[in-house]
Amino acid sequence: MTQQNHLRGVLLASSACILWGISGVAASTLFINNPHLTAMWLTQVRMISAGLILLVWGMVAGKHPFKIWHHRHAAWTAVSYGLLGLIPVQLCYFEAVRVGNAPIATIIQFLGPFIISIYYFLFKHVTPSRIELIGMIMAFIGTLLIVTHGHLNSLAISPVILFWGGLSAIGVATNTLIPRTILPKYGALTVTGWGLMIAGLFLTLLQPMWRVHLTITWPQLGLLIVIILLGTVAPFLMFARRLSDILPTTASLMDAFEPLAATVFSITFLNVQLTSFDFIGGLLIILAVMALSLNTHKMLHFLRRRRAHSSS
Repeated sequence: MTQQNHLRGVLLASSACILWGISGVAASTLFINNPHLTAMWLTQVRMISAGLILLVWGMVAGKHPFKIWHHRHAAWTAVSYGLLGLIPVQLCYFEAVRVGNAPIATIIQFLGPFIISIYYFLFKHVTPSRIELIGMIMAFIGTLLIVTHGHLNSLAISPVILFWGGLSAIGVATNTLIPRTILPKYGALTVTGWGLMIAGLFLTLLQPMWRVHLTITWPQLGLLIVIILLGTVAPFLMFARRLSDILPTTASLMDAFEPLAATVFSITFLNVQLTSFDFIGGLLIILAVMALSLNTHKMLHFLRRRRAHSSS
């Protein structure tokens, strides 16, 4: 791996996370300017449009995206990924943005990696390391500061924000864990494309998007295109490409750019007011996740060794 490739990978990963952060700010702007817009409708349009683009891209690139439906396990995994992974990570996140703001929603969602650690502890019997335990304590304190602003007998943010943000954090975990068995064989374009399409179509069955009467202005349409192209398709392609240039642990550290971007752009363009407790709490959570990311490769190495030992 050359230094030039490493630098390119870092730039791609950080740019992808910045675009994800901008996507949250764009959604927040839409909710403010169009009170009739719902998180459900926005999620449906985003998922179906982005999923279709990725699947067409996969066909043009010769990835044969329909092959995934020839195998029952892969097909069921793709369906589970869409319903249990992508719906909570996108719909619940947009709901948190709608009832709150992009920085707080993104920071709460950023707790997802710790849910993954808890999953591995409970179901894979992987004992958390010292740095993971310290990270969890830091993340807990950071979340407590954001939620209470130092007053433990009251909440500083609406319980609704905490509810949707918490579900989106769980979605980060399921979004990461569910498709991991089929990604190496079918590729990220196929798996993510079908996951988005399945999730979007399922939500449309629950609440048909064409029954929602909306008046979309040209500026709002521009924001919608930003969310679909710059906030979904482009960062996905960037983040998928970066894995060949940098280590996964390095790429994970770049995730910190997402809440930072959401905070900076929300303060700059939306005049969102955050308190010192929000900044300190957010910083603690970001540092905690970075510490966890540095330790991730050790956990994966342990799992591979145990799997190899059990199969021998």
